[in-house]
Formats: sequence, structure tokens, C-alpha cells
Amino acid sequence: MSQTPPKGPGKPGAPSPRDPLREQDALSGRFPPRREKKPAPPPPPPPEENGVEPLPVPEGATEIIETDYTIGQDNIEGNAPFAFDVHNPVFGVSALSVVAFTVVTLLFPTQLEPIFGALRDALTGNLDWFFMLAGNIFVLLCLALIVSPLGSVRLGGPEASPDFSLTGWFAMLFAAGMGIGLMFYGVSEPLGHFEAALGGQVIQDGVRTDWAPLGAAVGDPEAARRLGMAATIFHWGLHPWAIYAVVALALGLFAYNKGLPLTLRSVFYPIFGERIWGWPGHVIDILAVLATTFGLATSLGLGAEQATAGLAFLFGFENTSLTKVILIVLITIVAGASVVLGVEKGVKRLSELNMILAVILLAFVIMVGPTWTILTGFFANLGAYATDLIPLSNPFGRDDDNFRQGWTAFYWAWWISWSPFVGMFIARVSRGRTVRQFLIAVLIVPSLISILWMTALGGTAIDLTLSGFAGITDAPLELKLFEMLGQLPLTAITSLVGIILVIVFFVTSSDSGSLVIDTIAAGGKVNAPVPQRIFWVSVEGLVAIALLLGGGLAALQAMAVSTGFPFTIVLLGACYALVKGLINERRELA
Repeated sequence: MSQTPPKGPGKPGAPSPRDPLREQDALSGRFPPRREKKPAPPPPPPPEENGVEPLPVPEGATEIIETDYTIGQDNIEGNAPFAFDVHNPVFGVSALSVVAFTVVTLLFPTQLEPIFGALRDALTGNLDWFFMLAGNIFVLLCLALIVSPLGSVRLGGPEASPDFSLTGWFAMLFAAGMGIGLMFYGVSEPLGHFEAALGGQVIQDGVRTDWAPLGAAVGDPEAARRLGMAATIFHWGLHPWAIYAVVALALGLFAYNKGLPLTLRSVFYPIFGERIWGWPGHVIDILAVLATTFGLATSLGLGAEQATAGLAFLFGFENTSLTKVILIVLITIVAGASVVLGVEKGVKRLSELNMILAVILLAFVIMVGPTWTILTGFFANLGAYATDLIPLSNPFGRDDDNFRQGWTAFYWAWWISWSPFVGMFIARVSRGRTVRQFLIAVLIVPSLISILWMTALGGTAIDLTLSGFAGITDAPLELKLFEMLGQLPLTAITSLVGIILVIVFFVTSSDSGSLVIDTIAAGGKVNAPVPQRIFWVSVEGLVAIALLLGGGLAALQAMAVSTGFPFTIVLLGACYALVKGLINERRELA
């Protein structure tokens, strides 16, 4: 069956720059070799204008999308009272929405607290199947791209080289992706799932009310351990990193290979064409800013809860709301200083410091904790994850509603609300990697490290609990890590390292997040004026404070889920656009 070759990029009605002979039999992927002259080397990148760094020019043969749009053409610039360069209307709508929400939440915290809780429960209770199906699609897409010929496409063009060393690159993407969450839930989640599974199913009025995953493992500690670790790894393994990978890969492809602005709207050019420069694109970027802001606020709020609890545990002062607010303000100031220094001097150095501290803490727990249990448990937990991955991924025909809705659906919405931030940040530092290298690094390696982290910290906590120590079980979520460390040698030192890790993860999330939000709100400019970056750092801190005072953990989770839902729809569209863009890029290499 013959197919009409797809039109090349460019203005509607413009002649295609491609050789029609190469586009025959397009669906089969068989193309005759290019007989044209070797293309001339790309022109040097344009000089900076008004201190704004341009995107790197693609190196080698790529499918440049021809468009009349230029980065920043819709921006408003000025120097009074400080320099600014913002997109109209993305910045205005986003900033006013966030500021208005913050003010209302601070003015009416008591009235809003039950609303936040009801909103979270309604979304996770009714849309759990939707979040779970979307997560499965992201994983399958990433795995398919790794093994397909499309994996040979290189971000930035076939001749591009990486901007960062492998160590520096990995440290930045991992620290930005999950740092605070791993610290907050590293002990509490494996232990919680283990205890729920061990307790078995609880039926009241014909409905399960327990929080155990799947069918539980009543009265069997070893089976409960395996199920609890499998459920934990399910939430921190392939699925969340697949969400990040899809966004990052799509952003990098359309910016570094197609020559479009580094904003989420660019990913949808294959769907909307030139209309992405109008309101369809504005809506996508506004959603990206809001999702990033509230997704970050959830993590920053968790970080503040745990850091203040750790300081109170270690030094004995009172853990109050005022203490959390002061801590958020101080850390926001540090994050602002890091943002001013930029990616190379600020974010990169803090990320590498965090990786060093995390490795030290992890190695310490492995060496002084139940070493053999941890080392053998890593492989046992990996096997348990592989065994239970499909049952845990299935959204239908299950009766473990509390686990599926209260844990999995919330996590997926949280990761999706984080995805514009983490995806944009990873895209900015991943130029020069092939699709296959990129996906293996972003998807597989961090998942394995998450498994080791959860096995070491969570496994140690489970062992201590089985030995008769009840302190970890009885402690609130934010204190469980420190209660576990309290049963190991050098408690004061390790607890202090844990607090520093939480704080530095807080800083790296805030500063890298503000860089990403500013890029979107500046119309794709990757180095907009410093004052507006400081503005977004301050906004993130204020939103975290407002949510903590206006409902605590329930409010934080509610806003993450609320922004995650519409963005899930956006990401499903991005999957189609990504595959289409990679296929066209592959043709250029044929």
C-alpha cells in the first residue's frame, strides 16, 4: 500500500526541502541512501543579545523546523526597577495565579484545610486508574525507544558532544529528581508497607480498610518484607523516572535538534504547528509553570518538615510552625544565591556535594547495619519488584483501594507535577547524549540506586522492628529516619549528615526548579535576567510556607495532585509528538 510522504518542516505551503525518493515506503523505515553533497557546517551560534544566552546550534544533519517565530518575540523587557525579560502572557498569568493562591491560603488557612484534604481524596479516589495507565504508557515507551533504531538519535545533532562529564551529569539529574523524597520516605515507606502487609486484610462492612498492597501477607514476616519492598520500589523505580525521561527527551529533541525554544509548547509542534505560538502554547506553558511550582512546593514542604524534626531530635529545641517557616526562609535565601551563580557554579556543585554525602550515609548504613541482609536483600528486592511489577501496575480488578489510591495515585500525580521541572532541568544538561544513552542513564541507573537506598534504609528499619524495637514504628513520618539512625553508632554525626542532606536537597530542588520556571516564563530564553530568577525562588518558598500553614501535608499533596491531573493529559500528547519527532530525525541520518 503506497503512502503519501509526509511534508517536511517549514511554513504551510512551502516546498519540502527533502528528497522525495528518500521518503518512499515511509512506514517500513527503509530509505535509500542520501546522494546529496555533504551539508555545509552549521553557522556559529549567534552572539548573546542583552545578556541572554542563545540555544546551541545543532551540530550535523538534523531536521530543523522552519518557523517565523523567534525566541523572545512575545517578551516584555525593561530595566526599571530591575532588569526583566518575561513572556506575555505566560509570566503574567502564572505569577498572578500563584501569588493570588498564596495570599488566599495565608489569609484563610483554617477554612481551606478541609478543602485541600477533600480535593486530594477526590482526585486520587476517582482518577487512580487514569494516573496508573498513563504511568504504564510512559514506561513502555521508554523501554521501546531503548531497543529501537530511534535510540541512535543524538540530542544536539549527530556531531554534538556532551556538555558535562558523566559523573557531573548523573549527580545533577539524580539530586534534582528525588532527593527530598528519598530522605523523607526512605525509612517510613518500606516499614509502613511491611507492617500493613504483615497485619493482613481488614474488612469492615464488606470493604477493605487496611493499607496493605495487593493481597497482603498476614502472619508471614518474610513475605511481608518482600511485598513491602516491592511496593516501595514500584513507587521509586521505572515509573517515575519514565515520566521524567519522556519530558526531558521531548524537550531536548525539539530544542537542540529542531531549533525551537526550550519550552514545553515546542514539543507540540507536530500536533499544533504554528498555533503553538498562540493560546494553545500559552496554556501548555502556563500549566507547566503551575505544575512545577506546586509540585516543588510539595517537596519543599516535606523537606522543611523533616529538617526541623531532625534538628529538634538532635538539638532538642521545639518543633513548631514558626521554626519551619524560618527554615524555609533561610534555605530560600541560600537557594537564591545558588541561582545567581548559575548551573555550572551553583546547582552543579551543590548536586555533587549532595551525592557525596548521600553515598557516605548509604555506605555507613550498609557497613554498620545488617550488612549481609542489605546486600542479599538488594537482589531479593529486585526480584520481588520484577515479580510484582505487573500486578502492582494493574489499575483494575483490585480491592487494595487505600494503597492504590492513597499511595500509587498520589505518587504518580506528584511525579507528573514535578515532570516539567525535572524534565526541563535534565534536558538542559543532557545535550550530546544519544537517546539510548539518555534513557539508560535516566531510567535504569537511578532506579537501581533507588532500590539500593530503600533496601539499606528501609531494610535496616524492618530488621530493627523485627528485633523488638518499636521506636521507628511509633515515630511520626518525618522522624522515622532519625529514629533509625539513633539505633546505629555515631548517631549525632549521621543525624547531622541526614539533616544537611535534606537541606541541600531542598536547595538544589529550589534553585534548579526556579531556573526551569524562569526559562518557561521567559519564552524559552535559557539565561534571562537574574532578578526574575530570584523572584521565582522566593515564590516557591512562599507557596511552601502557605501550604504548610494552610493544611500541612494534606494541602501539599492536594496541590501536587491537582496540577498533576491536567498535566498527565499534556504528557500523553507529548508521547505522540516525541515519537514523530524522532522518526523524522532518524530520516535525516539515513
